[in-house]
Amino acid sequence: MSADAVIDARDVRVEFGKRREAMTAVNGVSLVVGHAEILGLVGESGSGKTTLARAIAGLQAIAGGQVLIEGTQIAGLRGGRLRRMRRRVQVVFQDPHASLSPRLRVGYLVCEPYTIHGVPRDERRRAEELLDAVGLAPEIAGKYPHELSGGQARRVSIARALAIEPAVLVADEPTAGLDVSTAAGVLNLLSDLRDSRGLTMLLITHDLNVVGAVADRIGVMYMGELVELSEADALFEAPRHPYSRALLGAIPVPDPTERTPGVPLEGEIPSPRDPPAGCRFHTRCPMVHDTLCATETPALSQTDQGLAACHWWREIAASASLIAEAPSLGTRDAGTPTQ
Repeated sequence: MSADAVIDARDVRVEFGKRREAMTAVNGVSLVVGHAEILGLVGESGSGKTTLARAIAGLQAIAGGQVLIEGTQIAGLRGGRLRRMRRRVQVVFQDPHASLSPRLRVGYLVCEPYTIHGVPRDERRRAEELLDAVGLAPEIAGKYPHELSGGQARRVSIARALAIEPAVLVADEPTAGLDVSTAAGVLNLLSDLRDSRGLTMLLITHDLNVVGAVADRIGVMYMGELVELSEADALFEAPRHPYSRALLGAIPVPDPTERTPGVPLEGEIPSPRDPPAGCRFHTRCPMVHDTLCATETPALSQTDQGLAACHWWREIAASASLIAEAPSLGTRDAGTPTQ
């Protein structure tokens, strides 16, 4: 494990259902997130990003692998050790109103973690201080959750998570349902909190524009697997996996002529109960080569700018227009990618 690693997930596997009929939601994902780093996880709905985040936060049991937080393996923790770990990892859930009791005022809700974790009174901060830290006025403390706007409820959830000074903040779709200006405010808040508090963040979203604004690195997931991991700027400029490029090509832009080169994703995501052989993306991939992609699973390997699980990443790197010409690749003579 790296000396500054706060999150260290090793070959994490999550399954749902009985053993013989189990569905694999996360399939052998490994990643490391350092101190004060923001890692964005992106992918279509059902890609496994939220399940992976819940496993890292200790909210979802894993069927295999390990999750270490600040060097401590979280599986098997009990009693006081588990409670201490819970203090170190806090989650901001996708639906803030659903995560806040409608019967309690905001002032009580943001301070409730002190009671849950038995924090001494001399170490507690007033509700108004916590709300001020996330840009909310003191009078918000007297309101009920239903009286809050979407942006206010999101900030209250963040204030509640910050009350016990965690090392890791997991934010699941932090801008979902918010208008552009409110979403930008929440993203700016997360970035400022990282800088001022040294927080390590795992940011879960399907919107690449969100992670592009604040993330240091981006991991792309497809059908429970990590298919690309690289610096945010590098992924936006030159992705090394065709799925990443397809996602970038789908980002709405004011001027369609400036759209990232790529092709729209076609077809449906295969059933996770019966995943395709070989590369799981090959049934939708514009670069598919039946004799290789459909039979051999590409490993997540080092590229010139990060990690990618694609047989053809070198070809993608060699030409920005390669995917647009992808139909010709299916009939080429070469049966293996360029070495």
